Amino acid sequence: MIRVAIVGTGGIASACHLPALRAQAHRAEVVAAVDVDEARVKAFCAEHRIPVAYTSLEAMLERERPNLVHICTPPHLHAAQAVECLRAGAWVWIEKPVCRSLAEYDLISSAELDAFASVVSQHRFGSGVRHLRAIAPELGRALVALCVTAWYRDHAYFDVPWRGKWATEGGGPTMGHGIHQMDVLLSVLGEWTEVRAMTGTLDRRVETEDVSMAIVRFSSGAMASVVNSVLSPREESYLRFDFSAATVELRHLYGYRNADWTSASPLWNPPEDVPSSHEAQLAELLNAFERGEAPPMSGPEGRQALELITGLYASAFMGKPVFRSDLAVDHPFYHRLDGGTWS
Repeated sequence: MIRVAIVGTGGIASACHLPALRAQAHRAEVVAAVDVDEARVKAFCAEHRIPVAYTSLEAMLERERPNLVHICTPPHLHAAQAVECLRAGAWVWIEKPVCRSLAEYDLISSAELDAFASVVSQHRFGSGVRHLRAIAPELGRALVALCVTAWYRDHAYFDVPWRGKWATEGGGPTMGHGIHQMDVLLSVLGEWTEVRAMTGTLDRRVETEDVSMAIVRFSSGAMASVVNSVLSPREESYLRFDFSAATVELRHLYGYRNADWTSASPLWNPPEDVPSSHEAQLAELLNAFERGEAPPMSGPEGRQALELITGLYASAFMGKPVFRSDLAVDHPFYHRLDGGTWS
């Protein structure tokens, strides 16, 4: 059995990670949970029949020796916790956003010696996206795409102390919400080369943006329009891909099945109906663990969405186009997504 620990016992752990783990109970067992709030972690463990509760990640790693750690804490904690787990020999599966900057991501990658880090990117693993990637070469040249995350988060949502702040959340809806759709965009269209963007803080009482818009050029020549919002009362996640021979569209909210996709192409016929979910990605991660090979959404693949987000913020703040090749270690936005430095 693969020994699993959960770090951070908030809503995402209960709603997404534990159901995914239950579906893999034949080969993975949750042996411990960690949270700085002792009462909360004990209640979490009691509710979900997890044997041991910890308030110290270090103590848990030393005593339980997990094979895999699910990191479900606020974004500003991810990098340090992931590095600590990796150095202890445990694989990590990190909730989005994976961390606050490319610098932090590269720090995590440098700690992958005897273990791997993978990023939660569940929408890549539904049958719809898998099928689109498989048939894309037969649909002709990719030309135009639309990528819209029109979600709604009220003022109270940002009362949680770490939300809406550069130092703790790392960014606004571009970073924490639209990352899902942008990751699918990248998985289909591949490497981007140039981005031109604007951000705004129009209505919410936050440091970060509450809306962003961008135009992205890909190495293939394809172009995409990207919108990220938490100000949209009618919520929708929308992706449209126009190839030279067909259009493929996806309309959903927080997860999709095959019924959420449309295309007039006779090639569009997914052979199975697998919803996008943590469960679908976790199954692939555990397969990789059992084979002893790098899991999906690790290394350069796990870095893709964060690279585009970095370029988007850099373009918006600097008021000029940003090229992917610009984002080297000496670029100010490599270290922090508002161009500043961590205190």
